[in-house]
Amino acid sequence: MTTAAPDHHARTTVLTAPWSFPGEEVLRAVDGSPDGLTGREADERLVRDGRNELPEPPQPSALKRLLSQYADVLIYILIAAAVLKAFTGDWVDFAVIVVVIVATGLIGFIQEGRAASALAGLRKMQSLRAQVRRDGTWGVVDSATLVVGDVVRVRSGDRVPADVRLLGPTQLQVDESALTGESLAASKADGLNEPDAGVGDRTSMLFSGTLVTSGTGEGVVVATGAGTEIGRISALVSEQDAMDTPLARQLSHLGRQLSVLIGVLAVVMLLVGRFVHGLGVDELISAAIGFAVAAVPEGLPALVTITLALGVQQMARHHAITRKMAAVETLGSTTTICSDKTGTLTQNEMTARSVVTAAGAYSVEGTGYDPVGRVTTTDGTTADLASHPDLAALVLAVGLCNDAHVEPTDEGWRVVGAPTEGALDVLAAKAGLDRTGATRVGAVPFESAHKFAATLDDVPSGATSLVHAVGAPDRLLDRCDTERDADGGVRPLDRPAWDRRIDELSAGGLRVLAAASRPADGVDALTLDDLDAGLTFLGVVGIVDPPRPEATAAIAEAHAAGIRVKMITGDHRGTATAIARELGISPDDGPVRALTGAELQAMDDDELRGVVRDVDVYARTSPEHKLRIVRALQSHGEVVAMTGDGVNDAPSITRADVGVAMGIKGTEATKEAADIVLADDNFATIERAVEEGRRIYDNIRKAVVFLLPTNGAQSLVILVAVLAGLALPLSPVQILWINLATAITLSLTLAGEPAEPGIMRRKPRSPTEQVLSSRAIAVILIASVVIGAATLVVFILERDRTGDYAGAQTSAVMMLALGQLAFLLNCRLLNGSAFTVRVLTGNRSLWISAGALLVLQLVFTYAPFMNAWFDSTPIGLYSWGLTAGIAVVVFVVIEAAKAVLRRAGDRHAA
Repeated sequence: MTTAAPDHHARTTVLTAPWSFPGEEVLRAVDGSPDGLTGREADERLVRDGRNELPEPPQPSALKRLLSQYADVLIYILIAAAVLKAFTGDWVDFAVIVVVIVATGLIGFIQEGRAASALAGLRKMQSLRAQVRRDGTWGVVDSATLVVGDVVRVRSGDRVPADVRLLGPTQLQVDESALTGESLAASKADGLNEPDAGVGDRTSMLFSGTLVTSGTGEGVVVATGAGTEIGRISALVSEQDAMDTPLARQLSHLGRQLSVLIGVLAVVMLLVGRFVHGLGVDELISAAIGFAVAAVPEGLPALVTITLALGVQQMARHHAITRKMAAVETLGSTTTICSDKTGTLTQNEMTARSVVTAAGAYSVEGTGYDPVGRVTTTDGTTADLASHPDLAALVLAVGLCNDAHVEPTDEGWRVVGAPTEGALDVLAAKAGLDRTGATRVGAVPFESAHKFAATLDDVPSGATSLVHAVGAPDRLLDRCDTERDADGGVRPLDRPAWDRRIDELSAGGLRVLAAASRPADGVDALTLDDLDAGLTFLGVVGIVDPPRPEATAAIAEAHAAGIRVKMITGDHRGTATAIARELGISPDDGPVRALTGAELQAMDDDELRGVVRDVDVYARTSPEHKLRIVRALQSHGEVVAMTGDGVNDAPSITRADVGVAMGIKGTEATKEAADIVLADDNFATIERAVEEGRRIYDNIRKAVVFLLPTNGAQSLVILVAVLAGLALPLSPVQILWINLATAITLSLTLAGEPAEPGIMRRKPRSPTEQVLSSRAIAVILIASVVIGAATLVVFILERDRTGDYAGAQTSAVMMLALGQLAFLLNCRLLNGSAFTVRVLTGNRSLWISAGALLVLQLVFTYAPFMNAWFDSTPIGLYSWGLTAGIAVVVFVVIEAAKAVLRRAGDRHAA
């Protein structure tokens, strides 16, 4: 290189904010030149700095994922029981306990693998190539081999391969929505920006991963790989800690409570058995293990996993891929949804909504790039161009002074070119413009210096060629002397009236573009000088990235469910608040409260916590701002769901209690960070996920209430038998059998229960609320005593009647099974009376599960190999009748107890 490099401090300063220094100074700082690097220099820098790729996020090994399924205190108790059985040489019991433990973990492990495979199907990997100047000539290389100092060239349709500082004059429009959240394409130019300018305001920079929508430009690479803006966001993602779900915290708390209770009761039982009844060590060990196995609801982790897995499948049918099962339940407890705007609440498809001429205003029907709809007058009638020459002149201008077009694809309509020009192309199609025979003779391309484009067009219907200009209203108004009136004539320009109209449209969140024209008057080659004056102002078009129609309804549903929705976007305050108002973001129909990133930056964390719940819209935000907002909400105990599609959303999606990414338009970084990926990019799917999460939580609560009395009854049977000095009515393996049999049959019935009426009219439950309410605990205790007593009664009656210890135990196991089946009916309508036909309908799996349980019990009772493994024996019809009759009594007694509890609760509420 012939140019000396600056000192290290100066070089570091330039590379920290290259957008605030002239291009020549940036080139010197990176030891580059306008002719690019040599091949040798590029190779040396590639070895020194590494490839232009983001580091792969560390993935846990299959073994680690499997072991994580067993991180539960209840599983630890089972493992301890299995170890004791191994020491005592009771290998049958040991094998049964181990099978239960392994099966519980495998269910969650397999489901996580399926979710990962489903997500992989959404990925659309793209190998990027880059145009780079090396050794003085242009060539195409793999973008991963770019290094700092390379001079690159981009054009319309290219994805920017690295962070690039522009050099020299340029005509670029870049879609940065994935990075900034702003829906409009950003204009780029070789100029200086403030050192503290936000990403969206760095007009002299191109950022890795963004898309060039129009124009060409050259620049020097100033950052690659992890050093790019996307790399910085990726580092923020990796720094966020995973949040425990409310259900995980509650079940962990319940597990700790149960483990303490089991330990205390086990010690009491051992002391009484040893010092009161003089039982031997072997008998005490067997009784202790039997009690522990009876008291531990080993089916609970499997039950929760299966219930969540069924919810995951239900969500998949509604186009939501769940990467982490617990995320579905977490959505059910969500109190605040923070959503990105562009592409999430809006369609990310620019749409012309309003047309204003000097003669009047017109409305445009339809949204997005689908050219279906009408242009209508204020009274709703179709505005045909033949009857409205003012509209015809404007539509002709925006249709011909336009380099974009829309085309159909398998996924819908898409724009080829700049999004705003695509919106004008769709407007021309809706208005019925016939461009047949029109020929472009010359053009002045759009540049940020003058902010408009112009064309010289031969129009078949005109006697002469016309000059058309489309661009920023203020720039065109400065060049106009007249305006087009209703009959197609011209009159003097009323500038104040146009300023008022433009302000009204802008206040409504619309981006305003203007159109003007003039006769060519012999102009053969159009230049900027031909546009200095003499234009006729035709009118303005209001363009917006429209809200998703289904998002408005989904937000209303969220508000009805007591969930606040907050918009967090990189877009401008005016645009964001207008869209928020249209979506109904403010739940009380009051004014939309907005806060900008600059205002947020000026606040400390305490000040932000003071206002965070009252603000509806956060505009012009950075990834760091989004993180602070999520943390501030969580500091108030809010359960936060964060949705988005851009790379700038990934850190906050990771930090939120549940992160939701868009599967179609979402970036890979966002999908990797998310817990749930929406395959249809539909915000309304989130509302359905919330409902599904609430249903799942209700069913888990019902299932826990149903499952615990099984363990409570069994442990009471063992405890009472030891305290009374009786022979054990149930052996440890028999207890495991009935626990597993009911868990994989009857418990699954409650997992498939439909949502209760009005489930989305309830307020979100408190994150501190426990799985079991005081009434639920009362039901569990009563059911445990009733079912336990019934089991003891059957055991004693059958032992005294037949003198067959094995037969009495088998009848006791049967009583537990039928008692649980009766209690299942009590639990289906936990908060209401089960004395109704409805308790037998509405859930087809009820009868399937009941039939499966009876089949398993028949195998347990009559299969010889089961008799050998579990010490069971065949029983007669009398035993079946006795257990069935007492099961009916169990149902009636528990229903009576529920009625008493309901009346007591109603009196307390009153």
